[in-house]
Amino acid sequence: MAASPHLVVFTGSGISAESGIKTFRASDGLWENHPVEDVATPEAWQRNPQQVLDFYNQRREQIRRAKPNAAHKALAGLEQDGFNVSIITQNIDDLHERAGSHNVLHLHGEILKARSSVDERMRYPLLKGGIELGNVCDKGSQLRPDVVWFGESVPLFAEACDLVSQADFLLVVGTSLAVMPAASLLSYIDYDTPCALVDPEADSLSPPGVLAINTTAGEGVPALVNRWKQQGNLLLS
Repeated sequence: MAASPHLVVFTGSGISAESGIKTFRASDGLWENHPVEDVATPEAWQRNPQQVLDFYNQRREQIRRAKPNAAHKALAGLEQDGFNVSIITQNIDDLHERAGSHNVLHLHGEILKARSSVDERMRYPLLKGGIELGNVCDKGSQLRPDVVWFGESVPLFAEACDLVSQADFLLVVGTSLAVMPAASLLSYIDYDTPCALVDPEADSLSPPGVLAINTTAGEGVPALVNRWKQQGNLLLS
């Protein structure tokens, strides 16, 4: 029996925004009315760790209250129906997992985890509450959010590139393709691998050769998923 075609999905802030999660937008340089330099850089952490912790503690509670939307649920349903689905997300929330997806790679980290500030391999789930000054890892160092800040390397980028290179279809959802190095992922697909972008501004964002689907994630993703389920394959024609 032939292996199921491999759908790789690359999601950005647009899919989470439909669940009410306010996200960083490069156009104004603000994240929840904070300059990103004050809350999402290693320099901010060195300068004012309390402010950084407070910011992420508030974001964490917002994410805990949010619920997966139709796009998250559709992708999880496709996997449950036997399709081979891998998700690469720029988002630090857990909405894909809560919807039921199992193969999720968080390119920029996970806000519901803390990690050591001296050993990034030491991670701790945050089942409730947040991170406070004085919370330390097993090596005695202050815990920090397990997220990739601006100016830091992206440890899972090579793994994401490998996943993209294995795709039989690449579906990009809700991202402006502006944040590097994540935006360069599209260059790792085979030249003949079909690729589509679902976003309200897809026409202006889609690179050459990428099918633009101008709609929200909550509308466009379920429509694609239903089509694929009916056909039993990942074809769009």
